[in-house]
Order: sequence, then C-alpha cells, then structure tokens
Amino acid sequence: MTHHPTKGEHPRRRKPADRWRQVREAAGIGEFTLHDLRHFYASGLIADRCDVVTVQRALGHAAPSITLNTYSHLWPTAEDKTRTAGSRLIAAVLGDSADSVRTKETTSL
Repeated sequence: MTHHPTKGEHPRRRKPADRWRQVREAAGIGEFTLHDLRHFYASGLIADRCDVVTVQRALGHAAPSITLNTYSHLWPTAEDKTRTAGSRLIAAVLGDSADSVRTKETTSL
C-alpha cells in the first residue's frame, strides 16, 4: 500500500524520521533526532576547523549566510585564534604548553 501525503506533508522527510525513531528506540540511545545529529555533524566540522563554505556545502545550505546565522557562535573568534597561536608558539619553543609550564612551576614551590 502506498502512502499518499496529506496537504502540506513532505513524504520524503517523514519516512527517514520515522525509521530513525524506530532505530533509536530499538538501540535505546535516547531522544536524539536526525536534526540533532545534523547539528552534531556541523559542530564537529567547525571544531575541526572547516571553513564556512565547506560546512555550508556539507549541510546543503543554499548560502553561507544561512550556515553563519545558525553556527557563527561555534567558529573561533580572533581572540581564540590568538590564544591558540600563542600556545602553539610556546609549545614549539619550550616543548610544552604555557599552562603546563606554569602548573609545573606552581606545584614545585
């Protein structure tokens, strides 16, 4: 028997969500939706330093502005990048991070 969608229903969007619910319930993995997994995927791409266009294309957004409107808070700020660069510089020179050097000095007192 074929499913005939009612007015306004997107048949292709309902079916994967229904199947996901069945898998989720069978596996006992909680209430994660496919949309939650999509956000998780986007967050992981951003955390791994993917640029906005890469994330936009991976998610199928029509424009980078859509991606930025949703996920801009996850990209590192200029201050974050400066901190990371400084930490890498110190690690390269000292062979360790600044925090661990400070911690070693503090604990040895």
